Amino acid sequence: MPRTAVVALGGNAITRQGQAGTAAEQEENADRLAAGVADLRAAGWRVVVVHGNGPQVGNLAIQQQEAAERVPALPLATLVAMTEGALGSLIDLALLRADPDVGVVSVVTHVVVDGADPAFSNPTKPVGPFMTLDEATHVADELGWTVGEDAGRGYRRLVPSPAPQKIVELAAISGLVEQGAVVVAAGGGGVPVLAEGASYRPVDAVIDKDLAAQRLAAALHADALVLVTDISRVQLDFGTDTAREVAEMTVEEARGHQADGQFPEGSMGPKIRAAIGFLEEGGTVAVVTDAGRVRASLELGPSNGSGTRIVPATRIGAVS
Repeated sequence: MPRTAVVALGGNAITRQGQAGTAAEQEENADRLAAGVADLRAAGWRVVVVHGNGPQVGNLAIQQQEAAERVPALPLATLVAMTEGALGSLIDLALLRADPDVGVVSVVTHVVVDGADPAFSNPTKPVGPFMTLDEATHVADELGWTVGEDAGRGYRRLVPSPAPQKIVELAAISGLVEQGAVVVAAGGGGVPVLAEGASYRPVDAVIDKDLAAQRLAAALHADALVLVTDISRVQLDFGTDTAREVAEMTVEEARGHQADGQFPEGSMGPKIRAAIGFLEEGGTVAVVTDAGRVRASLELGPSNGSGTRIVPATRIGAVS
């Protein structure tokens, strides 16, 4: 039976730090990410792609505000849907350039959240471009946005980030995967919605894409969760003289490092939480690495050519 991997691509991998986010830059970055997905598919894996949208949805929010005197600004939930469609198209085309024979489809995905989630009263999810303190203070005063520092890299807008509860389009996604399609789903974490009887209502928030990928991977009974970022391996004591890479961690080791404050919420924290959650729900392996090491991380185990693997209590080696 084919193995299934859910691969989560960061929005910061599509618009990299220091880039303006032009169409040409995003296309070049998407091609690099698509090559890793194509390599994994060539090894016999079924692949579901989840992407982030933090920089893109924040930029779109700025465009909406700047044009508000001419065109009414749209709510954040709508901007999430807009970026889900736009980035889905970008990734679809990149995957087709990497493998013209691939069957690929993007699914605009809605994800149920809890209206009582404390995240709605404590915005923590960074979106949009990095700003200086002066710039952040200005937009906070002018637009009423909540702003805060993002992992020491600068200041960004902060929005609510409730926990994902359920994937609304799960049956459709599962059916497409069974047919062998590469499915791009839950983009930007999906459009957050509240369940109201038999229907749903969108709500302004941005779901963390790693946690949405975890929820989707668990629901699909995937074998692997791959969290693609811009580093090859997780580091302990990151940014210090004692920084060291980690090839493999058990769930218990990962939980201990997390409790020690090794993985800040603004950077590695959600990825490690997603990995732990996926394994606790029956997953085989979770990987944190860059696009070029995805296949090696799953096929070769904790070798020099792979990323960081998080595994159950018993170390398992390569996924079979």
